Amino acid sequence: MRAYLGPVFAVMSKDILLELRTKDILISMVVFGLLVIIVFNFAIDPTPQTVALVGPGILWIAIVFGGILGLNRSFGMEKDGGSLQGLLLAPVGRDAIYFGKFLSNLLFIIIVEAITYPAFAVMFGFPLFAPGFIPVSLLSTVAVAAVGTVFSAMAVNTRSREVMLPVLFLPVITPVIIGAVEVTGGLLQPADGNADIAIRWLPFLLAFDAVFLVVCPIVFSFIAEE
Repeated sequence: MRAYLGPVFAVMSKDILLELRTKDILISMVVFGLLVIIVFNFAIDPTPQTVALVGPGILWIAIVFGGILGLNRSFGMEKDGGSLQGLLLAPVGRDAIYFGKFLSNLLFIIIVEAITYPAFAVMFGFPLFAPGFIPVSLLSTVAVAAVGTVFSAMAVNTRSREVMLPVLFLPVITPVIIGAVEVTGGLLQPADGNADIAIRWLPFLLAFDAVFLVVCPIVFSFIAEE
């Protein structure tokens, strides 16, 4: 187990150290997420009914599309630096590389959420501290990072990877976004029937994570061979 986890954490640590030096990913993700929230705050009529209806959707648009900016750079850093082939030629399993990248992407998106949600809560009048949002956010973020890491590896060798990644990624992750919005709405604005709807989506999010955390490393192995 230690022999397997060592390469995983080595890849993850490399991405974190590189980000601490360059700050290319987190800054762009955070700024985009905050800009989305600010623009929608001025664009809609901030009545309690309107905010309760569209607020969760705005939050997850900011998180997911901000995450796409980071996912575009996940393998783009190696590609632009000429080290992608070296990473793939390392004497470790392809799944170890995948999980290292997955963990670094997951960490970056969680950091963005930790910054974005308080700003969203203050602007739209949602609870600043919402313990129920944490498990929903974690399940949804795992799905975003798991699927996004695979499609980032697939799009990195295309000429228009900034365009190809959203085109490939969004159709697959849309059910997760819908589930996250439904659950978030039920938790942050509880009403008759909302909590029941939210609870019904949780098993789906859990099943999605379980399936794609198995499927994505296998798919990544085939992508790495191309």
